[in-house]
Amino acid sequence: MKQIVINILQEIRPEFDFTKDSNFIEGGMLDSFDIISLVTALDEQFGISIDGMDIIPDNFSTVDSIVSLLIKNGVQP
Repeated sequence: MKQIVINILQEIRPEFDFTKDSNFIEGGMLDSFDIISLVTALDEQFGISIDGMDIIPDNFSTVDSIVSLLIKNGVQP
């Protein structure tokens, strides 16, 4: 699942290396538009619907936080 998330992130912002463990929001790698694009891609890829209340920077700051959000939304690891 991690690799799928990394692939999606790289499609959205190919100029960044999302394999490094850094905060994507604080590092300027993702902005609010990117997060919306990411949510849409994750919803389509995994057949889920991420709740608007879960669309906060903390849930999109690292690959692990995104994976945790997916698991919370019923995606099996």
